[in-house]
Amino acid sequence: MKHYIGIDIGSTCAKTIVMNEEARVLYRLLQPTGWSSVDTARTIRKNLEDLGVDLSESPVVATGYGRVSVPYADKQVTEITCHGRGACYIHGDRPLTVIDIGGQDTKLISVDNGMVQDFIMNDKCSAGTGRFLEVMANTLALPPEELCRLAAQGGGVSINSMCTVFAESEVISLIGRGETKENIAFAVVDSIVKKVVSQAGRLKLGETVCLTGGLCEFDYLRKSLSKALGVEVQTDPEGRYAGAIGAALQARKVEKRKGGEVT
Repeated sequence: MKHYIGIDIGSTCAKTIVMNEEARVLYRLLQPTGWSSVDTARTIRKNLEDLGVDLSESPVVATGYGRVSVPYADKQVTEITCHGRGACYIHGDRPLTVIDIGGQDTKLISVDNGMVQDFIMNDKCSAGTGRFLEVMANTLALPPEELCRLAAQGGGVSINSMCTVFAESEVISLIGRGETKENIAFAVVDSIVKKVVSQAGRLKLGETVCLTGGLCEFDYLRKSLSKALGVEVQTDPEGRYAGAIGAALQARKVEKRKGGEVT
């Protein structure tokens, strides 16, 4: 059996998808990226070999923050393209708006007929990203998923700064004045939602809006985005792997390289 491999090394987590010739997902691998994308790529290679995947015969496409750190990849493709294709694989080949809240950036991607039509990326500041949520959760001594759960029970508080450093200072001030964790958590999620909505205002929404990336598993965030955008935001258990799925689909178009030559 021939395998097609997509590797998405994000700033926080690395996702790997292995497909067969019928584009069916055979294996999913998930691991923290850690401090070194190079080490992560080595670990992925070993894990694939342990699964019996022959990398000498299997086309590999790398994407994401650490895509340049995968020496055995036959091609590197931007996460915009891969997330767009992966979202179509998951949600159907229709006009889509993909919201991907990653560790270091937030991407909104307009896709039609499986092709990226337009996109907006916030990659100059961590406001509204997974890193923003992680910093705020650490300040509250909570895991991110618990922060989102508590946010559903809070309200009446806002964070005005869009800068992560200043927003963290606001959270510390809220803690100092005795505000509840629920209300502060609400403010954190509300801040992320407002940032995404601000970006969405510059992009025409498709008939389906979907949330991909690690935060797609946080239902309160999805519901908050749906309410703010005025459209039901869809998610799927495979959403976290959208980038890797798109990379694996790209790998089905790539010929395997051997010794630096295309075969």
